[in-house]
Amino acid sequence: MKIKETAKIVSTESLAEGIYSLLLATTASQYAIPGQFINIYCNDGSKILPRPISICEIDKLQGTLRVVYRVVGKGTEEFSKLQAGDTVEILGPLGNGFPLEAGDAIVVGGGIGVPPMLELAKQLEGYVTAVLGYRTDDLFLADSFVDAAGDVVIATDDGTVGVHGTVVDAMKENDLKADVIYACGPKPMLRGVAEYAESIGAKCYVSMEERMACGVGACLGCVCQSTEVDDHSHVKNKRVCKDGPVFLSTEVVL
Repeated sequence: MKIKETAKIVSTESLAEGIYSLLLATTASQYAIPGQFINIYCNDGSKILPRPISICEIDKLQGTLRVVYRVVGKGTEEFSKLQAGDTVEILGPLGNGFPLEAGDAIVVGGGIGVPPMLELAKQLEGYVTAVLGYRTDDLFLADSFVDAAGDVVIATDDGTVGVHGTVVDAMKENDLKADVIYACGPKPMLRGVAEYAESIGAKCYVSMEERMACGVGACLGCVCQSTEVDDHSHVKNKRVCKDGPVFLSTEVVL
């Protein structure tokens, strides 16, 4: 169930250079699951299209959703200037989230793909290992995973913290095993994670990142290549906003 409503800003926070957190009071919190996203509309009427932002945390009791995003343009720059008490129009929750599989799990986040994995780590019931990849030592949200996961492994591109290299390097170096792996990040990272999952016999779910316009599957602006012909377009395409953003790694071409 998706809702379009005016959400109130409960709090804002700068987490790292260009990375911001928004806590929103919204009815959408009652229906959201890990891996979904919301569309946030700019108050500036000249910016017609909403900005899709992944859900980081869900609090049904308090009626809030937390989103964490990177400033990449004028829309997200506008959001970074919002203050507690301000309001924004939102639509959500949107897309298909992560299925909560039984067994031990590895949750993998790279860069701005880290935030969507936090709520997932909190809700999984098996033993959870979080593998988080950053460019530098700006380890936004890493402390939150200490409480959400049984173990946290860090990888940084410049080697300042944890394993010097990628999240896949970190998984290999620590010889990580699990029944299922969940991942969100850039496509090369997802490809490497899917290959690692296959090598250890684990099921793998990936959250795809694509530019979106409508966010509800109507415009076909965010299609990715699939391995099978889909029921909607009858070609080997999937709509990331509607059919995803979460897919089995074997469903899509990475």
